[in-house]
Amino acid sequence: MISLESEVLERHFPLFHGKSILLAGGIKDQFPQKLMQHCQSIQIWSSYFDYARSQSAVNFSVEFQGNADLILYYWLKNKQEVQFQLMQLLANAQEGQEMLVIGENRCGVRSVEKMLAPFGDIAKIDSARRCGLYHFSLKKRPHFSFHTYWKTYHHPQLQGLTIHSLPGVFSANELDAGTALLLSTLNHPIKGKVLDLGCGAGVIGSIIKKTNPKSAIVMTDIHAMALESARKTLSENQLEGEVFASDVFSDVKGKFDLIISNPPFHDGIDTAYQAVKTLITQAKWHLNQGGELRIVANAFLPYPDLLQQHFGEFEVLAQTSKFKVYSVKN
Repeated sequence: MISLESEVLERHFPLFHGKSILLAGGIKDQFPQKLMQHCQSIQIWSSYFDYARSQSAVNFSVEFQGNADLILYYWLKNKQEVQFQLMQLLANAQEGQEMLVIGENRCGVRSVEKMLAPFGDIAKIDSARRCGLYHFSLKKRPHFSFHTYWKTYHHPQLQGLTIHSLPGVFSANELDAGTALLLSTLNHPIKGKVLDLGCGAGVIGSIIKKTNPKSAIVMTDIHAMALESARKTLSENQLEGEVFASDVFSDVKGKFDLIISNPPFHDGIDTAYQAVKTLITQAKWHLNQGGELRIVANAFLPYPDLLQQHFGEFEVLAQTSKFKVYSVKN
């Protein structure tokens, strides 16, 4: 299966003939394998671990150093993350660098014209499958400074913590209501080993470590920008914790006394429950005897059925009109 964006690109194989290609951005399908038959070489850069681990030879990182005759960029849903990646790529490119940008119209790909026009020539060359395909030629390299993309915020509920985040990270600019509700339930001492799964900027794990210094904190996420943010949130607040990439439990070793999460349920701009289903169905294998899984979710989502099916009983620790905090014990 390939995406709508890649279906459009299949109409333009001659553009790739004999060239070295760098694929970047929100690529999430098997198109590189098809493209290999039409080009000289391929590199792939992704900041999403679930894609990187499903493919061979993907550079999974926040920043990318490398070059190619043609950059093929898949538009991401977060415009600030797109800008971070495009400016970085073009700042390291030579004048005359060619780039194709493909994206769904509903994800805002049309704004690429305004974003890239100051740096070269850009034009739409195809429109199909509710997508737009743009060709860009670099005339003037942009300035890229990593540190200018960092955002910080505070919140009374965070007890003096400063949260550090990069573009595209969930709740990058402020404490979201779901996490705030989840944090309100942390009113008892927490001991042992804690897994903050889908950690984002590291809010949950960091507050647990700050208020329970003897706890051992592990944070995981699929997003390289989130992992970098969580590491910085820990270090800037003089806290210790282990942070690494994992697609739900794919790279998690050992068992925990508490698995806590504000799990994602959006994939792009579509709703996707697979990650949460995996979290709930596999959590018991990663919990110590008597260990707890605690998650916050939109009240309308069908998680109670899953929790009851796999744990028998569950408890609602807190709720608002929009969110519920669920707890189950192993």
